[in-house]
Amino acid sequence: QVQLVESGGGLVQPGGSLRLSCAASGSIFSIYAMGWYRQAPGKQRELVAAITSGGSTNYADSVKGRFTISRDNAKNTVYLQMNSLKPEDTAVYYCNAEAPPDSYWGQGTQVTVSS
Repeated sequence: QVQLVESGGGLVQPGGSLRLSCAASGSIFSIYAMGWYRQAPGKQRELVAAITSGGSTNYADSVKGRFTISRDNAKNTVYLQMNSLKPEDTAVYYCNAEAPPDSYWGQGTQVTVSS
């Protein structure tokens, strides 16, 4: 079992920045990759960014150049640095951990981009 605890969401003006954190605990040795997904009202959950245990990263086209995913292995924590935020980035952001054959999710954190 893997437990994920997210933090760092909130309200920010367009053009602003936020950093999300996701702390993993439990069977962390089994984790292959971690990532961030988001779900806006009325839309499907979508991948925002992911990072493997080897450090390879993947980003949605809509966030490339604005968001950066990183990990601190000593703290078992993954971060999502979000810059140049836009209103369309408004969503609930979920942390995900892939530990095949299992997949784990955090509780979600709200990010609202509005003036």
